[in-house]
Amino acid sequence: MAYWLCITNRDNWEVIKKKNVWGVSKRHKNTIAKVKPGDKLVIYVKQERKDKQILEPKIVGIFEVVNEPYQDSTKIFKSPPHLNETYPLRVKVKPIKLGEVDFKPLIPKLQFITNKRKWNGHLMGKAMREIPEEDYKLIESLL
Repeated sequence: MAYWLCITNRDNWEVIKKKNVWGVSKRHKNTIAKVKPGDKLVIYVKQERKDKQILEPKIVGIFEVVNEPYQDSTKIFKSPPHLNETYPLRVKVKPIKLGEVDFKPLIPKLQFITNKRKWNGHLMGKAMREIPEEDYKLIESLL
């Protein structure tokens, strides 16, 4: 079993919760190809600006993968207007634990973040990344 940190925004977090599905763009096909049923997905919503307010990054839930990756281009996820992305590479998921944990206080404790000052470099340009079991257990215990 593997543990994955899945990076999304607040709009698509709502889609994940409602439809029990996780999707990535085609450029991440090699990553999602490694995902197997039984793997755990930790959902991370990134920092966003809404009006003049900064919404801090959070861990919002843990899901279990229930099937092999498949392709579906139905438009259910929201993408930036310039991308027009459907995130067609998908897996069905079932919720294990939902809640909210602020991400920044976790940074010093997470093993996969080796550069604590430039921590967002460990997430930038990625849709998902594998994390160690110890990091998963820490997050799960706080959620």
